[in-house]
Order: sequence, then C-alpha cells, then structure tokens
Amino acid sequence: MSLTLEKFRSLINEKLTAWVELTVKNLPNVVIAFVVFLLFFLLSKVFSRWIQNLLDRVFQSHQITGLIAGVCRIIFIAIGFFFALDIMGLSKAVASLLAGAGIIGLAIGFAFQDMTENLIAGVAMGIRKPFQVGDVIEADDVFGTVKAINLRNTLVETFFGQLELVPNKILFRNILTNYSYNGVRCIEIPVGISYADDIEKASEVIVEKINQCDFVIKKQETAVYAEGFDDSSVKLLVWFWINYPGHKGFMQARHEGVANIKHALADADISIPFPIRTLDFGIKGGEKLSAMMSSRRADDTETE
Repeated sequence: MSLTLEKFRSLINEKLTAWVELTVKNLPNVVIAFVVFLLFFLLSKVFSRWIQNLLDRVFQSHQITGLIAGVCRIIFIAIGFFFALDIMGLSKAVASLLAGAGIIGLAIGFAFQDMTENLIAGVAMGIRKPFQVGDVIEADDVFGTVKAINLRNTLVETFFGQLELVPNKILFRNILTNYSYNGVRCIEIPVGISYADDIEKASEVIVEKINQCDFVIKKQETAVYAEGFDDSSVKLLVWFWINYPGHKGFMQARHEGVANIKHALADADISIPFPIRTLDFGIKGGEKLSAMMSSRRADDTETE
C-alpha cells in the first residue's frame, strides 16, 4: 500500500514539475500574449468610437451606428484574443474556437431568425433611408405618420390615432410609398355628368372653380379627364395638386374639392345624374312597356 502511494506521489511530482517548467518556458509568450490582448482591448474603444463618429455622418439613427460600432469592437477584441492564443502556441485551440463560434452563430441565427431579419432590415433601411421620422408612409396594411425608427421595428401613428409597432421586415419586403418625399400630392376626384351636357364646358368650370382654392398648387396642371361612359353619366376625373404635408390636410382638401366641383356644376346648370334604369320587356329588345300593355289589352279584347 505504501509502495502504491509513493508511486502515485512521484507521478504527481513529475507532472507538476513538467507543468512548472512549461510555464516558466512559456512565460515570455504568456506575457506578450497578455500585452497584445490588452493592447487590442484598449484600441477597440478608440476604433469603435472612430467608427461611430464616421457612421453618424451617414446614418441618422444613433441606434444603428451604436450597434455597428459595438459589433466592430467585439470583432476587434476577438481578433486580439485569437492573436494572443496563437502567440502562446495554442493554434489548435484557435481553430476549435473558430469552429465552435461558427456552429454557435448558425444555431443562434436559426433560433432568432425573425429578430435577425428585423435587425438586418433596420440596418438596410438606415443605409437606404426610404423614410424619416415625421414622414407619411404606406406599406402593406400600414398607413400613417412615422413617429420613431428603431433597429427592430418602426412606430407608426395611423390617421385614426392608433400607434402601430411595425416590424422592419414588413417595411423592407413590401412596396413602400412615402407621401412626404416629394412634398406634394395629387388628389383625384371622380364625378359624372349627364349625357346631355357638354364635357368641355364642364371641364372649364371645374378647373376654374378648383383653382380658386388657396391650397391648390401647380394650377396650370389642374385638369379634368373624361374616363369613360357609365350607366347614366359620362365619367370624369378631376386632378389637382396640394402641398403634402401642408397646412391643409388631404381629407380636408378633398372635401373642399368635392364641394367646389358640385357648386361649379350647379352654377353652370350641369347636372350630376341619379342612376337611371331602362326596362326592356321585349324578347328581342326595343319594346316599350306602354306598347306592350296596349298590345296585351287588344289581345284581351279580341278574346272576349
């Protein structure tokens, strides 16, 4: 028993001696590796601050610049860590860590796919800048004013006073209309006039009346177009331009436009007809009700 303990003690001493010798031998490399890692760690702060200041000139969102700067700092520190391991002769450990990081990154990507997609969409929109805070946008079922832009979602206030938290991937994937980009908007109002009235006269009086509104811009482009024939009227489309957003909202401008069109047509004695239906009782068509009733009475008389 004592022989076994002595052998075990001897083995431990040999291992400890070997480890001490290896540590003393590699001590300069350990010190150099520590200095290199510390240097990379300190420089990462300077590097991330420089990256953020540079990106602040490109992006308007401080969150996006902070995220990119933070990712760059982590990558910078990771490079320093791998350099330190390589200096200590742990190249195999570096390869294992890189492989493990790849597998972990892949697993995280699958687990948080939706979150990652929103983040990527947020960064992409920060680069493209399709809209800004205060713009009126429409995409998919979203229509309202942008109140805040975050990395994962965008806060939109609808015209019904509700706040909608919209994932960025929805705004990135779908067709997006920015009504505030050009600062102007065309309003289209359909109207029908009687077949007995003159289209050119109706167009003239409508354009003249619409251009009297103070909120109408590009008055030379105010126009009326004949779209086609309806069941009981000739269909016209009235186009005029307003500043948008402006002192006169879209709904109010359209309301006043409809009211002015009605007044203009009424003053010119041009009618906006009610729906008219013509009843044809003949099998082949063209037979009026009065003629049909007279024929029926005559047949009844002959029968009697």
